[in-house]
Amino acid sequence: MPDKIHCAHILVRTEQEAKAILNRLNKGEKFANIAKEVSLCPSGKRGGDLGTFDRGKMVKEFETASFSLKKGEVSLIVKTKFGYHIIKRLE
Repeated sequence: MPDKIHCAHILVRTEQEAKAILNRLNKGEKFANIAKEVSLCPSGKRGGDLGTFDRGKMVKEFETASFSLKKGEVSLIVKTKFGYHIIKRLE
C-alpha cells in the first residue's frame, strides 16, 4: 500500500447533498466541476484537489476510504466530523 496518495474531494453538510452529488457523477458530470460548484472546502476552488498527502495526515475515516481507492475511482459517501465527503483518487 502506498504511503502517499493524491486525491480530490467534495465536502457537503448533509448526507442528502452527498447522495445528490453521487447521482450527478453517475450521470457523467465532471468531479472537478461539481467540486467547484458545491464543495464547502477551500479545495473546491481547485476542483477539490487536495494535492498529495501522507498516510496519517487526514482523519481516520477519510484516510481509510482514500487509500482503498484505485486511480480514477470515486468513493461512496464518507462521513467525518467535518461533514460528508465524496473522494476521488487522482494518482
